[in-house]
Amino acid sequence: MITPDTLPLLLFLLGLGLAAVFFVRPTTATREGKILAFVGLFLFPLLCSAVGFSAHMEHSKTTTFCLSCHIMESFGKSLYVDDSHYIAAAHFQHHRVPADEACYTCHTDYVLYGGIRAKWRGMRHVYVQYLGKPPAPAAIQLYTPYNNRECLHCHLGARSFEESATHTAIHDDIVSNQVSCISSGCHDTVHNVASLANVKFWKGAP
Repeated sequence: MITPDTLPLLLFLLGLGLAAVFFVRPTTATREGKILAFVGLFLFPLLCSAVGFSAHMEHSKTTTFCLSCHIMESFGKSLYVDDSHYIAAAHFQHHRVPADEACYTCHTDYVLYGGIRAKWRGMRHVYVQYLGKPPAPAAIQLYTPYNNRECLHCHLGARSFEESATHTAIHDDIVSNQVSCISSGCHDTVHNVASLANVKFWKGAP
């Protein structure tokens, strides 16, 4: 059965097969052969590249992709902390964000599949991972302060947010990003990977 995951590989193999036919038995002597060669040697590789790129971009949104780097292991572990004060864990465990795209949902402007600047940052991550010296997990910091926009695209307008006395009191400051959602005294416990040795974990974790 052909799936989005297997389609790029299938197209690649078909392209390879066409190329092999041309090398073993050249068919460019006729008009039809030239058209077939053009499709096989030029259009087909472009199609493979486009489909492969699209499939990879979709795969790069998954939580498993984000946590596939060893340096991110502790961040993945923090999603299973049995403490509702851990914002990332609470959102992940209660499916307030899609569990299979948890990282992407909350960091969509930051990671490899975000905007153009974020893509360059993502490429830097790849470079550091394979050719540089990755920092210790506890030393990892966001490039810029976390933007409330990433919280508000889900919470703004939600009854639990709008009816909160605290949120009501500083509503405009939250929306304008003047007061961060993760300010001290607010939702300031996010991943806290440095303290994972001292916490309990959800028993439902795999």
